[in-house]
Amino acid sequence: MAESQPFLNRKLIVAIIAGQADVFFETEKLLQTLYGPIDIQSEMFAFEETDYYEKQMGGVLLHRKFISFEQLIDPEQLSDIKITTNRLEKKIQECFSCSHRIVNIDPGILDSSSLIMATVKDFAHRVPLKKGIYGHLELLFGRDKVKKVEWTYPDFRKKTYHPFLLKARKKYLSQIK
Repeated sequence: MAESQPFLNRKLIVAIIAGQADVFFETEKLLQTLYGPIDIQSEMFAFEETDYYEKQMGGVLLHRKFISFEQLIDPEQLSDIKITTNRLEKKIQECFSCSHRIVNIDPGILDSSSLIMATVKDFAHRVPLKKGIYGHLELLFGRDKVKKVEWTYPDFRKKTYHPFLLKARKKYLSQIK
């Protein structure tokens, strides 16, 4: 009988959606106080594939940005991190004295073969983690490419995100050597 082994640590990736540069700045600053220095960040991408957040975020032009952190994490922390980032969204909203949501913060874990994002929304392909948080297998990685799955979110299908994700994967692989 095989014995269970501890999980390898993973790279923490955070996807941020907001409509103002100062909201991105404040979000990144607060995330660094919690999870340490950022090692890689993407450019800003127009968030145009869905209008899901449009009403709740005030109808402003939204952008997405990805960041990853130097310190690797135990994947068992992902649920707690998602709960923390949900609270952080409310804190930032209060900081900017807004009556509506102004930022969406989605954490995930990246390893050599996949990107798993945390979500509070249940669905057939999502795996319960703990405390009402699910793991959503977003993407798979081949040698030097990103592979989509049937349920990959529309904006994650964009090839413009892939250079950042491959760079983060390469950094992760160098960190676990």
